[in-house]
Amino acid sequence: MKITRFEDVECWQEARTLTQMVFASVSEPAFRAKGFRLIDQITGAAISVMNNIVEGFDGQSNAEFIRFLGYARRSASEVQTCAYVALDNGAMQQLQFDAMYQQAEKTRRMIDGFLRYLRAHRELKQAQRAQPAQQVQPA
Repeated sequence: MKITRFEDVECWQEARTLTQMVFASVSEPAFRAKGFRLIDQITGAAISVMNNIVEGFDGQSNAEFIRFLGYARRSASEVQTCAYVALDNGAMQQLQFDAMYQQAEKTRRMIDGFLRYLRAHRELKQAQRAQPAQQVQPA
């Protein structure tokens, strides 16, 4: 399937699900009672996963896309560590934590897969450019 819009990128779709989970969690009274600093941090990290995938998609090269996917990957990890802080401080229940952690992990694995694809595609193009043009022998 050819990807023509950022909404077609599967890791962006998973990042969107993660962001929805984060926003659902932070809207609960137990989370809100713990203060807004953690809410800002975890929602910002979740949004950053989505935004960095889109920024990379709209970049003008695979190298740019790879760079922004790296940022998105790190933001998914940030969601996970913020979820630990929320769990450890009673802002989130274990089941909520497990679901969010697993969604962040799934998102990160999808990003990793896309990174592998883009890197392999880049290496293939480099190898093709490095090969001298074959000359056609006259018959």
